[in-house]
Amino acid sequence: MDYNSHTDGVVRVAVALVNALTPGERRGRAFPAPAHVGAAATEGLRTVYSDHREVTEAEGAELAEVAARLRAVFTAVAADEIDAAAARINRLLEESHARPTLQKHDGEPWHLHFHGPGGTMGGEWAAGCATGLAIVLGSEFSDRLGVCTAPHCDRVYVDVSRNGIRRFCSTACQNRVKTAAFRARSKAE
Repeated sequence: MDYNSHTDGVVRVAVALVNALTPGERRGRAFPAPAHVGAAATEGLRTVYSDHREVTEAEGAELAEVAARLRAVFTAVAADEIDAAAARINRLLEESHARPTLQKHDGEPWHLHFHGPGGTMGGEWAAGCATGLAIVLGSEFSDRLGVCTAPHCDRVYVDVSRNGIRRFCSTACQNRVKTAAFRARSKAE
């Protein structure tokens, strides 16, 4: 499931920001809010765009607020509340003043960006991520956004597999669940 390279990128950034900047649980352990949001945001953005510049603490704080709002979208989709997810995305699109513009930079061909006016990092990523998620929600692939179903993990993912049956944020969580099931079966025997 591919939309286009830029849309895929901003959807992956939405996942990375939610997973890097929102507290909860990860792979069976507590995942607190990061102490240094700038460094955590930089790390998250670089999982998608490896040459992304360093994020300041102030920018990181702004991105953490965006990530919390994006998490609510993934949570709504996972609960099969698509109308609620769409309403949240529409509010974020409106508040970020997302507007499509064609841009050409860094040796890439013309492609769409969805930045809003104002030029803050949080505002630009809010507009881009909201637009990318809106494209997903407005397609037959809205069920491809999810929250990990492994116990004690609430990290999010986008399912890009061919058959669309992903349930875990990572192979580590999938293996944890399979190992626990194997041990339970072995113990029962």
